[in-house]
Amino acid sequence: MVQPLDINRETPSQTAGPYVHIGCIPTFAGITTIYPEDLGLSPFSDGAKGDLITITGSIFDGTGWALRDAMVESWQADAAGNYPGQPGADPSVTGFCRFAADKDSGEFTLKTIKPGPPGSQAPHIALWVVARGINTGLSTRIYFPEDDHGSDPVLTRIEQRHRVDTLIAKKTGDARYRFDIRLQGEGETVFLDM
Repeated sequence: MVQPLDINRETPSQTAGPYVHIGCIPTFAGITTIYPEDLGLSPFSDGAKGDLITITGSIFDGTGWALRDAMVESWQADAAGNYPGQPGADPSVTGFCRFAADKDSGEFTLKTIKPGPPGSQAPHIALWVVARGINTGLSTRIYFPEDDHGSDPVLTRIEQRHRVDTLIAKKTGDARYRFDIRLQGEGETVFLDM
């Protein structure tokens, strides 16, 4: 007798698990025969205008454990606030990067050009996060402490004003920032419905 299909059971296509690394960043997952390097390895190339910055952070689950299987994609404007394809955009800035948390420490690192303000928005980097247990990627943003956020149209729409700080990186040194993402609980990061 054929057993009925349990439509409530998750399948590999419904969770990030290890599959996202294999499909999106295969060389990071140890599969080196597909591409010479992973797509989105850096959001800029040699000759990019602007200040080089480094952002480190971790993605914490509700228990405070740093996820070691998270993958993050980032999108951003160039130093002048232009996105690729816009008039005047820096051809050395793609604005796109894909990176993973370290399998031992759970920490990620993004080396990029500090973005300028795109239009009426404050300078920011958009993030999309996937990992085990996250069935739909989570969208958030990184803002910088030294910039004026007062009229940013995204930040002004956050009703729980005390949570705006979860989107602002902490400066840790010259051109260095820390941005931790908390999925649940105390200090939960603001996620955007995109």
